[in-house]
Amino acid sequence: MENPPDQDRVTSVGNGAASEPKQAVSEPHTIATADQGAGTSEGGKRAGKRTGKQPKPQQKQSNGKEKQQQQNAPKMRGLPTDSEETRMSKTLTWILRHGSESEGLTMRPDGYVRVQDILARPRFKAFDMPLIERIVATDSKSRFGLLSEPDPASASPTSPVWWIRANQGHSLKKVVQLETTLVSCAADIPTGIAVHGTTLVAWESIQNQGLSKMKRNHIHLAQGVPGSGVISGMRKLSEIYIYVDVDKAIASGLAFSLSANGVVLTEGDERGFLAPDFFSKVVKRNGDIVLQRDDSDAVGDLEKKTESIML
Repeated sequence: MENPPDQDRVTSVGNGAASEPKQAVSEPHTIATADQGAGTSEGGKRAGKRTGKQPKPQQKQSNGKEKQQQQNAPKMRGLPTDSEETRMSKTLTWILRHGSESEGLTMRPDGYVRVQDILARPRFKAFDMPLIERIVATDSKSRFGLLSEPDPASASPTSPVWWIRANQGHSLKKVVQLETTLVSCAADIPTGIAVHGTTLVAWESIQNQGLSKMKRNHIHLAQGVPGSGVISGMRKLSEIYIYVDVDKAIASGLAFSLSANGVVLTEGDERGFLAPDFFSKVVKRNGDIVLQRDDSDAVGDLEKKTESIML
């Protein structure tokens, strides 16, 4: 039995034969399909079956590329449950305190970085200047400092540019000129209090070795506990409060200062520790007294300030 004419044409073209050149020429679509095959009738048939369906594998490839780009994209700091702006704020905080070098950003000795340099980094492609200003203005702990002044190293040294920094909390050793105010005695602290908040687990080691600045440049002390109106220097979820006798520590040779956002800072001793001897009182969040030294002149005042602390 003879094959149907259409099948003969496809088979002939697929084999590369020219037994019916006129018919082959009259079927430009069929020739183009066969040319896309492997040069055999079988390849031609496969190519013919794929005719009109090529965009589908291209779409899959495109989707795969997008997924790969998403995986390689710099990630924001924070929790998945945080709002996008909160994660942006946490990422900005981390960059300015700890990650400027890894991001290839130039930081001045006073901690300032050009805002334009930050906005140019892939991690901050969703940022713009209005967002930066909003993050700085609405930050509950006044973590950032923002200023406009000329950059002597730029092509236009007299034209002002925007700079941003973290006011405290740095681990970067190059930040050596933070704007701080020297504390010569406890009276130089507006509230007269210097207290460190931590967890009950951490207290197990702190009660023996003291407070450590760890990888940071300073040990951080707040001017009060959560709920007392103090906004900086302590996490809200702290479980235990360690009050420091600043006058006693200064008399021993330790140095203290106040950051631009009111956090009490000290580098501690030569090892970076603030010894337990300088703890005047330790109280749990529910008000239970863990430690109280009678030799501290501040104990009486601290009792009044902490007896209202509730879980």
